[in-house]
Amino acid sequence: MQTILIVEDDERLREELEIFLNKNGYKAQTLKKFNNTIRDILDIQPDLVLLDVNLPFADGEYICKEIRRQSTMPIIIITSRDNELDELLCLNYGADHYVTKPFNIQILLAKISSLLRRTNMQEGNSEKIDAKDFILNISKSTIEKDNKIIELTKNEYKIIQYLLKNRGKIVSRDEIMRYLWDDESFIDDNTLTVNITRLRNKLEELNLKELLVTKRGQGYILL
Repeated sequence: MQTILIVEDDERLREELEIFLNKNGYKAQTLKKFNNTIRDILDIQPDLVLLDVNLPFADGEYICKEIRRQSTMPIIIITSRDNELDELLCLNYGADHYVTKPFNIQILLAKISSLLRRTNMQEGNSEKIDAKDFILNISKSTIEKDNKIIELTKNEYKIIQYLLKNRGKIVSRDEIMRYLWDDESFIDDNTLTVNITRLRNKLEELNLKELLVTKRGQGYILL
């Protein structure tokens, strides 16, 4: 079941959307506190975000821009700002749709369905993952930047893939080893250290060494 995160400070609208989406085959989640919205969205990693513009602490335009820097998750802006300048700004920041209030909830549902279907097709057919800072080539197991291509071993590829999937979050060494073990690639603590070092060296060749950060006693984070 696909998860839709509702980021809306209007309690009544938030609850209406949650009930409606749950009834129509989605798992709806809501944010009720907005003091750490960007981090909360990235932690939840929903399949799609419904994002209001007028939010406390940080407006939706800024949140959209920051989320798009770190994730390709679909974003639909829902807002009472009905002017072309705001719409253009949000779309330039990476929003997929801009819907003004009051809106027809059935049309919103159709936009959600269409966007998720298109996103799933793109993910299924794509041989490359655009991570903004670099390209991860799935079929060739390479990492690319500015026409420079570096080959990755199987373990290096799986590690960077897992870190990218959890980008912005600290991933423990145990999590990585469990992930590789599930993929039938046995790896112990010492081997993981060697692979991380080699991966970091390859990132350095692309001037990306600073992206992979070690959090002492916690694990690793891909910025």
